Amino acid sequence: MIGPILLAISWFLLFLEGKNLRAIGIDRPRRRFGEFALGFAFLGTAVVLQQLGLSLVAGEPFVRNRDLQPHTLLDALRAAVNSVLYEELVFRGYLLYRAIRLLGARRAVWLDAAAFGVYHWFSYNAFGNPIAMTYIFVLTGAYGYMWARAFAVTGSVAAPIGLHLGWNAVSYLVFSAGPLGRGLFVPSSGGERIAAGNWPSLVFNVLLPFVVTAIALWYCRRLERRDVPAAAPEFAR
Repeated sequence: MIGPILLAISWFLLFLEGKNLRAIGIDRPRRRFGEFALGFAFLGTAVVLQQLGLSLVAGEPFVRNRDLQPHTLLDALRAAVNSVLYEELVFRGYLLYRAIRLLGARRAVWLDAAAFGVYHWFSYNAFGNPIAMTYIFVLTGAYGYMWARAFAVTGSVAAPIGLHLGWNAVSYLVFSAGPLGRGLFVPSSGGERIAAGNWPSLVFNVLLPFVVTAIALWYCRRLERRDVPAAAPEFAR
């Protein structure tokens, strides 16, 4: 229910400015679905590479979770979608739209990324552990920067939602690598996650996400040079 509530709040705030949800890119269904699908497929594929890579180097295959019930999977899917909609409509919705108009796209995107990193200190309860706080801030801030850039370039929440959901849904629901319990596949050892050692973990859990972020930002740059979204011309300034 959090998604419709935040969408209603966004509509009301935009209504006060004489605008509607088109301002955050809820328009042109075919184009927005394409942006969503591309983002979902890109980060979903990245998760597959990450998890299968960890499985390979650890010598521990994934096996099908035979105890999974359909209602459990649906509940997990609902939780994943709600969490993504909550974070995206808060961090990449109306507030980022306003920040871009007030500060310009470059400053607004950096501010959004920093706020997203700090937010995860609270959601992960990481206070008191400087190493964990640094890791969480850098990693989630980098992803926040990617998703904010996608919003600024496309003029829509569709691409950020697709990117974010692609990562979370495949991680959590397919490979059980998240807070929603055991999904479609689980490590054959019965553990919660695959333990692959320090260097493989660094490569797949740290380096790979940054490579993925760099590719996404490169693609955003290509889009930015090709054309400016007609739906949100102020984003180009």
